[in-house]
Amino acid sequence: MLVFGRNVIEEMLNNHEKINKIYLQKNFKEEKLISSIQKYNIEMEYKEKYELDKLVKGTHQGIIGVVKDYEYCELEDIIDEEVIIILDHLEDPHNLGAIIRTAEAAGVKAIIIPKDRSVQVNSTVFKVSAGAIENIKIARVTNIVNTMKDLKKNGYWIYGTDMNQDSFKDCEYSEKMALVIGNEGSGMSRLVKDNCDFIISIPMKGQINSLNASVAAGILLFDISLKRK
Repeated sequence: MLVFGRNVIEEMLNNHEKINKIYLQKNFKEEKLISSIQKYNIEMEYKEKYELDKLVKGTHQGIIGVVKDYEYCELEDIIDEEVIIILDHLEDPHNLGAIIRTAEAAGVKAIIIPKDRSVQVNSTVFKVSAGAIENIKIARVTNIVNTMKDLKKNGYWIYGTDMNQDSFKDCEYSEKMALVIGNEGSGMSRLVKDNCDFIISIPMKGQINSLNASVAAGILLFDISLKRK
């Protein structure tokens, strides 16, 4: 897999064994970053900008890494986390990357995504997360509803997000909890919604009646963080 951008590469150097090779744009000026790459004896190759442009879609900032494919964890690896995010079939890698970055900033370390009909971790997700993905565990599951039931058996309460429900401002969160963020267009599926313990919403004061999935996740994650201090 190819990842790109200075922040992403800098963060990945903390786990440098994942990096197989790095392409640099000719006349790349970041000497400190180059020194770090050389320190770990990672193979470097210089290319023209147009050659790097052909490798990835997005602003690569003159640096692209060839890395091992992202390694997902198992549900058992995150079952002791106090807060877990469940993403119900998100489709946009920018949303996934932004949620990962916000989750890391809010101190949340675990995310669950479905294996099918959902965005997976790719180079865009790495880029948008600005390296935060290196500090987050992501589990892939076959069935979201069954996973929610497994979490409940392990003491979790499930909080879904939907319009025209109780305001998140009045919500008191449980010690172990999972927050469900629905699909960008259709929200949570019916079965997922039916298996939530609580449904909360973000009050809208303007003409727009919904928020981008990553923005909604950000508001709620920091509300959770502040209330759990």
